[in-house]
Amino acid sequence: MPESNPSLIRTARAEDEDALRRLDRAVWSPLHAVSGPPAPDAPFFPRDAGPEAHLVAETDGRVVGYLRLGTPTPLPSNAHVRYIRGLAVADEARGKGVGRALLRAAVAEARAKGFRRITLRVLGHNTVARALYESEGFVVEGVQPEEFFLDGVYVDDVMMGMRLV
Repeated sequence: MPESNPSLIRTARAEDEDALRRLDRAVWSPLHAVSGPPAPDAPFFPRDAGPEAHLVAETDGRVVGYLRLGTPTPLPSNAHVRYIRGLAVADEARGKGVGRALLRAAVAEARAKGFRRITLRVLGHNTVARALYESEGFVVEGVQPEEFFLDGVYVDDVMMGMRLV
């Protein structure tokens, strides 16, 4: 069983950018990324997802994880769905409940803002992440077999979701 989580979960701030950029580079892996590692000078916050679209886990004043939120499409007919666009936890914070705390905070925030569903995509071979999502109530809603070719292997793209109402 994971240790209790000592992290503070909060909305990201602009001044978190350097710490988040470093974290993103440190945890990059073909286990969970479909594109190459981020460039050292690439901005962390994309134009369509500023600090307000991120939840940050902080332990002892250090950023140890983040969760990026958005919507699956820009269509008004899809605006009732919250989409988890990314989740990362520093190696030293794994197994301590940081990812679970971020996920729970995202679900709580989505419910509070009136979203009806929350969804995400996860690579089929990322069994640790899939187990976390399933343990928090996400279910597999679809699989695109061999959707990505990563590190010499074809990998499934797994769509998961949860009803919030």
